[in-house]
Amino acid sequence: MNPATKGTTRASSASTSLFGMRGGSQHKHSSLDHDGEDPESQTQLLSGESTAEDLDEESQLQQQDKKRGLLYRLVWGDPNKIFVKLIMFLMMVPLFSYLAAASLRVLSPNPASCDSPELGYQCNSKTTHTWGQYSPFFSVPSEISPSVPEGCRLTFAQVLSRHGARFPTPGKAAAISAVLTKIKTSATWYAPEFEFIQDYNYVLGVDQLTAFGEQEMVNSGIKFYQRYASLIRDYTDPESLPFVRASGQERVIASAENFTTGFYSALLADKNPPSSSLPLPRQEMVIISESPTANNTMHHGLCRAFEDSTTGDEAQATFIAANFPPITARLNAQGFKGVTLSDTDVLSLMDLCPFDTVAYPPSSSHTTSSSPSGGSKLSPFCSLFTAQDLTVYDYLQSLGKFYGYGPGNSLAATQGVGYVNELLARLTVSPVVDNTTTNSTLDGNEDTFPLSRNRTVFADFSHDNDMMGILTALRIFEGVDAEKMMDNTTVPREYGETGDDPVKLKEREGLFKVSWVVPFAARAYFEKMVCDGDGNGEMVQSKEEQDKELVRILVNDRVVKLNGCEADELGRCRLDKFVESMEFARRGGDWDKCSA
Repeated sequence: MNPATKGTTRASSASTSLFGMRGGSQHKHSSLDHDGEDPESQTQLLSGESTAEDLDEESQLQQQDKKRGLLYRLVWGDPNKIFVKLIMFLMMVPLFSYLAAASLRVLSPNPASCDSPELGYQCNSKTTHTWGQYSPFFSVPSEISPSVPEGCRLTFAQVLSRHGARFPTPGKAAAISAVLTKIKTSATWYAPEFEFIQDYNYVLGVDQLTAFGEQEMVNSGIKFYQRYASLIRDYTDPESLPFVRASGQERVIASAENFTTGFYSALLADKNPPSSSLPLPRQEMVIISESPTANNTMHHGLCRAFEDSTTGDEAQATFIAANFPPITARLNAQGFKGVTLSDTDVLSLMDLCPFDTVAYPPSSSHTTSSSPSGGSKLSPFCSLFTAQDLTVYDYLQSLGKFYGYGPGNSLAATQGVGYVNELLARLTVSPVVDNTTTNSTLDGNEDTFPLSRNRTVFADFSHDNDMMGILTALRIFEGVDAEKMMDNTTVPREYGETGDDPVKLKEREGLFKVSWVVPFAARAYFEKMVCDGDGNGEMVQSKEEQDKELVRILVNDRVVKLNGCEADELGRCRLDKFVESMEFARRGGDWDKCSA
């Protein structure tokens, strides 16, 4: 049975390792190409239902239990096998030590590490924060404090997250492999700093989440729990726990699973629940198909005019032609003899700087001649380029996102309209109203899109390009100085100077830097809060109380001052004003132009 076409259950590391339960997190798959066209997929497998697959799994578990019982009788049940018992005991000691250390690492990452749940990846930040969308997540300094204001309490939290660090896509992997082959087969001499390429074996995977990315998402889940623990009223109540959705690509699903692992590990460490409360309620996850005709608010594909757009590619091509020749000439003159690299070859070598770095866990001791020592050490390919080279690389990625999937593309915001309307439905606890990319079958079902005042925590997982459309529809980028992005031939002076230095926050106003917005494991937090002077009021219930709720958005820990809704000095808007400001999304954006 194809798991993308029918509801299935799949064990999650979060539930199996932390809760000791069979079956794990329940995934509800949907493959509705258009609303309501696939009645078979409307039958969701809910908790307690059994299928042939479940029975097969149960039979396998029973067989395993019998084997374990037999082992016990053969070894531990025989008083004459003292020597065997001693040997097995000695073998188990390091195993338990390893498991304890692994659990501790999830629950309490090394505080001395430059990679942490709180601040993200701060290792070699002058380099790793200049990789555009290939930068690992890092906490972006905020002009407005991201802390919950004094006298306020949160009433709602939702995260929209990009997947964690991944291996290159098939096309990019092929280009990287080709340039390495070109160098190795043609070069007759290497400069000292290039000699490592002779022994470098390109063995990276394709498309899937890396071990580095898995840890990013575990850290993200830990941080999300720590920030919003006050909303987890009763951890034994499923409605008090996050409701999780994931777009249907494997790396996105795996990211959601690792996020929940981090979230629940932090919850268990914090609450220390009695054994009578375990296992915790089953974690449900709705997985939405990414097939080309699927209605999915977290994956673009239905707007033909947008899919055919080449504005991002054109902007990047212009920039490469103007800025890469000097870099390429330097590498050809100083790096090798017998080989002539093109600008696109150089771009592929630059891509290896981030991809070869994030291919391994941040704290891994795994080191080979082909890999850096696990994420905290830069790939040797990074040393081939100057700081200015990497600024050029960073700006190239920003141009691609700005013109391809952001405000530089006239249809980008329309791709995010469906998700914005789902967000408004959750914020106002009212049915979804949308005729663009939403799936009315899923959004109209309480099991797959719950709308209840008792549901206050949500987690959605998607891609960088889709997050760009959503944030554009939310009017996040209206403060960007478009004129600074109009010149596709030079890097704005401020772009290479401001970096992440909090002292220079004012200088970066109006800049669009994609590593600040959609790096690997990026996250946007959507919050509601009430401020009553002491922060101790009861849960918001009445319409009058609901009108007092304030909305705030944080992107990678940076508070974004909302536009068009009379935002206060803390960047917040009243809920009703925020809803009004989303007029573009509520009227469907420019969806009528998608088929024009």
